[in-house]
Amino acid sequence: MSHQQTTQAVRAGIETDEQYGAVTPPLYLSSNYTFEGLGSPRKYDYSRSGNPTRDVLADCLAELEGGVGAVITSSGMSAVHLVTQLLEPGDLVIVPHDCYGGTYRLFTSLAKKSGCRVQFVDQGNAEAYQAALNDKPRIVWIETPSNPLLRIVDIEKLCQQAGDDVIKVVDNTFLSPIQQKPLELGADLVIHSTTKYINGHSDVVGGAVVAKNQELFEQVAWWANCIGITASPFDSFITTRGIRTLGIRIKKHEENAKAVADYLESHPLVDNVYYPGLEHHPGHLVARKQQKGFGAMLSFTTKFDQEALATFIQELELFSLAESLGGVESLICHPATMTHAAMDQDAQLEAGITPRLLRVSVGIEDAKDLLHDLSSAFEKVPFNATNLEKEVSHG
Repeated sequence: MSHQQTTQAVRAGIETDEQYGAVTPPLYLSSNYTFEGLGSPRKYDYSRSGNPTRDVLADCLAELEGGVGAVITSSGMSAVHLVTQLLEPGDLVIVPHDCYGGTYRLFTSLAKKSGCRVQFVDQGNAEAYQAALNDKPRIVWIETPSNPLLRIVDIEKLCQQAGDDVIKVVDNTFLSPIQQKPLELGADLVIHSTTKYINGHSDVVGGAVVAKNQELFEQVAWWANCIGITASPFDSFITTRGIRTLGIRIKKHEENAKAVADYLESHPLVDNVYYPGLEHHPGHLVARKQQKGFGAMLSFTTKFDQEALATFIQELELFSLAESLGGVESLICHPATMTHAAMDQDAQLEAGITPRLLRVSVGIEDAKDLLHDLSSAFEKVPFNATNLEKEVSHG
């Protein structure tokens, strides 16, 4: 990761207070601001439209991503929703077939309600992707690494294929601006659920949209104010505090993730491990080209039936069964019934999501403790409960 980027994150807003010289920038909780006089508004007038604390975070993320500006939203999904305001009735959106479940739910619901068209495409299939492009989409939505199977697509290649007339949007939530910079690879907009790695402490819900050019930035900023989805000052303050440790957190996250992936890959009760840092991963070479590091998200399938799977999860002590990701604590989730429950069974199977798939967000605990926790949980699952044939027959 870039030393300069790490420093930018650490220094976010530091020594910007011109009134008292506070090292940490003040938290401006005021909902409104006085006018200098009739017809003479100041830079800020109402916190939905603009807030100094929120702008500190926005400026930091824009600089880290290499954009002209950023809009900080109230959640990751509100960031996704904000981008959809650029659509007109009849416009087509190309979305990955294995996108985040909440994104899938939003786009399918909008297609039914607002008249836009949505096509879910395997963007790793060049022919299928080109066929979708031939229908002249307004937006191409890219998610790499994908959620939850960590598939990798070539951002630069997909953006070049789409051309200049299409708005290319990349969901960068599974990584961070320190690890991947989609705007440099041809994207027009980058979105984050700042709830995840940007904040990193599982105590704030938020989102961000970063724009490559001024015109797009002004459009999304106008819509954010119009529909009222900008983040609160307090949440922005906490997220800025979180981003200051991003560099050092990411380093530890990735070290632990590689150790966990290697351990799982060697375990006899594990079928498949999905982690781009493994050399046999289909997207490994592309990830090496467009990423700095391989992230700390991974998924794996076990040889357990559902009863044994529940026992395994119950026996874990350091991996909490919970949704979300990117916090300092390790989490495990069951995508089919949790993060991707909004997908019907056919859509899940098409995306490769099976009942035996588990997704892990590897935290920054001691790696030896994490491996010991996994080992203990595996040992407490009765061997006769590991029945792959039973699981397949019920699938």
